This record gives sequence, C-alpha cells and structure tokens, in this order.
Amino acid sequence: MSEQTTPVAPNTPPVTPDAEARAIGFWEKNSKKIMIAGLAVIVVIGGYFGYKNLVQIPKEEKAAEAMFKAEDYFRQDSLAKALNGDGINLGFLKVIDKHSGTDAANLAHYYAGACYLGLGDFTNAAKYLKDFSTSSDVMKSRALGLLGDATAELGKKEEAVDYYKKAGAAFAEDEYFSSEYLFRAGYLLESLGKNKEAAEQYKKIKEKYPNTQRGYDIDKYLARLGELN
Repeated sequence: MSEQTTPVAPNTPPVTPDAEARAIGFWEKNSKKIMIAGLAVIVVIGGYFGYKNLVQIPKEEKAAEAMFKAEDYFRQDSLAKALNGDGINLGFLKVIDKHSGTDAANLAHYYAGACYLGLGDFTNAAKYLKDFSTSSDVMKSRALGLLGDATAELGKKEEAVDYYKKAGAAFAEDEYFSSEYLFRAGYLLESLGKNKEAAEQYKKIKEKYPNTQRGYDIDKYLARLGELN
C-alpha cells in the first residue's frame, strides 16, 4: 500500500525554512512596533467612545435640557423670551453661547433666526440662519425659506430669489412649502422686471404642484405675464 501524501494547493509555493526564518526575523525586529501600533488604535477607539459616552452625550443632554423652556416660549409665540430667556431659564442666545459645539446650540441658531425675523430684526435673522447647518432636507428647506424672507426684507431681492429657489428644491416632496417658496421667487423676479424668469417659477408650480393653493391661483399670474397657454 502506497503511503498517502497531503495534497498541496496548485500554484502555492511551500514554506521553506528560509522563508520561515525571515518571517520570524521580521516579527522579532518589528514586534514592538506592531504591538505599539495596535495599542495606539485601541487607545484611539477607546478614547473616542469614552469621550462620546462620558463627555459628548451628557453635554448634548444638558444643552437640550437648557433649551427646553426657550422652545416652549417659541411655540407660544413669546419670541422675546424665547430669544433672551426669562431671567431663570436660558433663551436661545445663551444656549448658543454656553453650549457651543452641541446639536442643541446649532438648532438654537435656527430658532434665534426665526425669532429675530418675527421681531423685525432682519439683519440678525439672516446672521443666525446662515450659521445654522443641517443634514435634514426638511429643516434645510425651512431655514432657506426664512433666510429668503429676511434677505428680501433687507432689500436684497436677487439674493432672496436664490434662497427661495433653493428652499423650493431642498425638499420638493413638501408640496405646500415648495410651491410657496417657488411662488415667492417668481413674485420677486416679477418685481425686478425679470418676467421670463418669473414665469419659469410659476410654470414649475403649475406642473409640479397643481393641487396646492398656489397651484390653483397660478394661472392668473401667468396670464398677466402673457404666458398662459
């Protein structure tokens, strides 16, 4: 009976004593560096999760709690108290100052801009709205729309048109607000004498949002521009 041999995978070179020696030699020379590098990765990962759980999350929770009353005042339309606080609870401006770097402070920029807009301070409204950032298409649309309002009130109509167009496109699924922002863009363009560009915005409303209030009324705006087919 012939002695059985273990099959070798095709094209796989056998490990020679020289290759094994070189591998051992590499480990002996570099093991300390490899272990230090691995430990550094563990420390970085552990440090990140430690910072997140022990510092960042409690910081976010504290900031959100501090802003709770200001949001309540905002819902009640008590804009001055929402913005500046009531002497006991913080307003949005103090949240921004005391809790910088948190999500709550970022959101407070949006609220502060909306408050200033409601109070007629359009310069500060634009300032705080520009400092707000979000990955939410819904919030982006709202912020750009408010920024368009503030900019239009400052007499910067062409800049406002750009904001309204972006607001209308940011979350196109929202028929009510998207049609409203496109209408405002068209109306401002019409006031600037840019009737062709205004008609383009009105036509978008007619095509995309015919069942909204702006969609129902848009034919009369197209008609006065001579664009009604």
